Amino acid sequence: MEGTKRVFMVLLFLGCTMLVMLPQASAVRWMIGGNMGWSTNFNYTTWAKGKHFYNGDWLFFVYDRNQMNVLEVNKTDYESCNSDHPRHNWTTGAGRDVVPLNVTRDYYFISGKGFCFGGMKIAVHVENPPPPPVAAPIRAGAHTLSSQGHIILLPVVYAIGAAWDAFIHFW
Repeated sequence: MEGTKRVFMVLLFLGCTMLVMLPQASAVRWMIGGNMGWSTNFNYTTWAKGKHFYNGDWLFFVYDRNQMNVLEVNKTDYESCNSDHPRHNWTTGAGRDVVPLNVTRDYYFISGKGFCFGGMKIAVHVENPPPPPVAAPIRAGAHTLSSQGHIILLPVVYAIGAAWDAFIHFW
């Protein structure tokens, strides 16, 4: 029984270590319109210009729930402000609607009830996130951390020793 607990703790420690080593996802929650929110008399095309929307990001619409809504439409209905046949009605009734961007494509949103004609519409192009940066190649004869292995090795040894000591004293 005691050996099983130790094996479990070692596996748990290794699993947690692997999770820490995984690259972090950095999804962004975009508040549509910034401080203005989803309202009239605002140019959402200008607001979205220069922003990069990636697969996994979220759009956050904040608006007056008694007057407006959030409808996802196709490109034709977006251009003509037609809210008769939305692809999806994201309106939850709270005036705080969240839209996950989980497919790489163009998204088109409008507010029905006539507000689209006042500028309440936004088109968003969603793309896959860029790959992580690649490390620069090591030049021949360059002074690297690997040539000073003790700089990296000592903290690793101390960390493993401290973790092992904590597991032994815990059980």
